[in-house]
Amino acid sequence: MSDIARSVGLWFEEHARDLPWRRAGFTPWGTLVSEIMLQQTPVARVIPRLEQWLARWPSPDALAADSPAEAVRAWDRLGYPRRALRLHAAAVAISERHGGEVPRDVDALLALPGIGEYTARAVAAFAFGVRTPVVDVNTRRVLARAVAGQGEAGPARTRADLAAMEALLPSDPAEAQRFNAGAMELGQTVCTASTPRCASCPLARLCAWRAAGYPEYDGPTAPRQARFAGSDRQVRGLIMRELRQSDTPVPAEVVESLWPVAAQRERALASLLADGLALGDPSTGYTLPD
Repeated sequence: MSDIARSVGLWFEEHARDLPWRRAGFTPWGTLVSEIMLQQTPVARVIPRLEQWLARWPSPDALAADSPAEAVRAWDRLGYPRRALRLHAAAVAISERHGGEVPRDVDALLALPGIGEYTARAVAAFAFGVRTPVVDVNTRRVLARAVAGQGEAGPARTRADLAAMEALLPSDPAEAQRFNAGAMELGQTVCTASTPRCASCPLARLCAWRAAGYPEYDGPTAPRQARFAGSDRQVRGLIMRELRQSDTPVPAEVVESLWPVAAQRERALASLLADGLALGDPSTGYTLPD
């Protein structure tokens, strides 16, 4: 095992946060739901919604038997509600193809609708103990600094990022799982983007970036999200809130009242219709998907 993997694993054993998806007995379905919820949403906001979701839909079969509209409605304000549709579609596929059991194989997970490389590998690794590299934005930052000596990871490169993690991944599945989880935890709580706590880092003596004197990063940068206020995302959210709160079609005039800039409002509505998050037209009104 590499010094980096060993150091991170030992640190994780002592400093890992007590999170629901890390507790004994947490189901593979719960792991899949949590991983999708955690994409672009902070842990503190995910935990209560996850608990409510699993209480209502404790299995893929339970969610598959309900409507996509209910999934979107229960998603509430977690943001990026397309994730609710993807999760519902995955539940239907698991119910129909896998007898209601979340598959453990990475390729089988990747074949589910809406499941990408990160989620498939995370579920395989954390729910089933499969030895496979798991790379998120936090892991990429840790590897960029500790191994490559760069202050930032730059744009995601899936194949290269997985290869970099694979090169450090212990051969033992349990150790590999601990390193995967530990690298993510380290990036989220210590090796943060703006204020890294290097004095508390288990990789301080191994970090190439620290050894080089923390050079400024001058490579390509990952795209940064535009501010929320006044954005199309805000307008989409206003329309989605109205649809979630109504059991009947929302009239076009109500949608028109939600945002004063007609071009932006129509653009946001059109994107919701294209994403399958809304159905309808000006004559019938708009609803959540059936």
